[in-house]
Order: sequence, then C-alpha cells, then structure tokens
Amino acid sequence: MPISRRVLLAGLLSASGAYFLPRHSVRAASGLTTGIVVPLQWSLFAGAPMLIQALTADAVDVGVIGDAPLVFAQAGASPIKAVAAIQTDGTMTAVIVRKDSPIRSVKDLKGRSVATLKSQTGHYLMLAALREAGLRDDDVRFVFIPPAAARMALQTGSVDAWATWGPYIAEAKINDGAREIVNGGHLMSGLSYVVATTAELRTRRDDIIAYTRLLRDGHQWMLTHEEDYATAWGKETGLSLPVAREVVRTMKATVTPIDPAIIQKQQFVSSFMTETKMIPATLDAGNVVDSSVTF
Repeated sequence: MPISRRVLLAGLLSASGAYFLPRHSVRAASGLTTGIVVPLQWSLFAGAPMLIQALTADAVDVGVIGDAPLVFAQAGASPIKAVAAIQTDGTMTAVIVRKDSPIRSVKDLKGRSVATLKSQTGHYLMLAALREAGLRDDDVRFVFIPPAAARMALQTGSVDAWATWGPYIAEAKINDGAREIVNGGHLMSGLSYVVATTAELRTRRDDIIAYTRLLRDGHQWMLTHEEDYATAWGKETGLSLPVAREVVRTMKATVTPIDPAIIQKQQFVSSFMTETKMIPATLDAGNVVDSSVTF
C-alpha cells in the first residue's frame, strides 16, 4: 500500500525534557530501522494528557499511553482506540520520597502531600496503595502538577512524595537519591497501549499495523539485549548509563494484540477508577479497544 504521508508518533519526555519513553532507541540499536517502508517522525510530550490532546487534534497519528490514561481518555470522549497491548511487570510506576524523608511506608504518608498527574498512572497507584494499607482515599493530599514541577516540589520539600513513572523515577533515584516506598508490581496491570484515533484507523490502518509490528520486534530484541539498549539509549539522550539501565530494567515488555484477557484487566482498571472517583461514570473497556488489529 503506498504511504501517503509520514507516520507521526508520540513519545513522552522526561522531567529534564531531554529524552522520551518509548521507543526510538530500541529500533536504532537493534537495526530494525533498516529498510523501514513507513517514514517515522517523533513528537515528544511531558505526559499522557498532553499526548491525548495531540492525538485528538490530529497532531500525531500513533502514541503509547498507560492503562489509567486510556480510561481517562475514554471518560473524556477522546476519539482514540487501543490497537495493541504492551505488557510490563508494573514496576515502572512508583511512589518516591526524598532521601532524607522520615517516610518509610505507605502508612507513613497519612496526612501528607503527594504530587502526581490527575487520573494518570501515579494517581492510580497511590490510591491502590492507600487501600492496600488500610487507609482512606483522602488520607493523603494530592497535588496535581506536571512532572517537572513535581520533581522540584519534592526536592524543595513542598510535597512529601511523588507518584510517577519510568524515567522520572530513574532520574530522581539516581541523581537525587530519592527512595521508592511502593511500586505497581502487584498493584497495577502493567499494561500500556498503542493508541490511534478512529479516523486514522480508518485511513491509515496498514501504516499503524506496520509500526506496531516494528515496536513488537524491537521489544523482543530488547529482552535479550538489555545492556546494548541501555547503552544506545543513554548515548542518544545524553543521560548517564546508570539512569538508562534503571529505566530499561522496568520497561522490558511484550507487545501483543488485544485479547479478552487484556480487556478484562483494563475493565478492572476502569472500574477501580470509577470507584475511587477518578472518573465520573462506569465505562465499558471493550468500547475503547480495537481487538481486530492483528500483527
């Protein structure tokens, strides 16, 4: 099928604005960019809400967002569909505190402040962790601010903890000495999704599938070349190898078509977000996925 224009992809920026997750380096390091038929162009965003807005505005064609942001997008009637699942172990999302903080557990957060993005993965994890610890949803004070501001707030003591993900955690731990008190390993689905607008799926389905196949193959390569990828990723972004290694450790994943088991996991996420009032109404997870996409 002839390619009418470039596939515009969405990545997520770090707190420093210097790098993204995912997925350019994995293709370059593995050599999978050789012979690519679909030209690719990246646009970078600080978080999923900004990425969702760009998809809706037709500024990008394909993006990757987490399970909670997908529910957030569905609740906001954004015209996007998940076309593939990216399964990690869930540890990419975590709650961190300053190295000198007296906070040692989730229970120690009672009455304290937590920075995060509203109705995103960090918010979800914090609520799930509070409930597991026997605390109420309002036992912490949420401060909804962007990641760059959240990192500064944590450093200065304006907030007591930060619920965030991936590169933000790695930077804070490696560069600032932050401590992790809980992660999403047993509290979250570990799912992210390749998403596209319904309009793009109608007109550029083959291109989107081609990109998803490339993403799948890149992640398969990364599973057995973790150090190679961390090295390439660090060089590309200008960040230290220790930070790159920490990020890569948590982002190892498999990319698969969406099946009933994945939809069931997403429905659990959606129902939890309704129960905790992160979204206003009950949603059907099956309505925000296109499980007919195969690759």
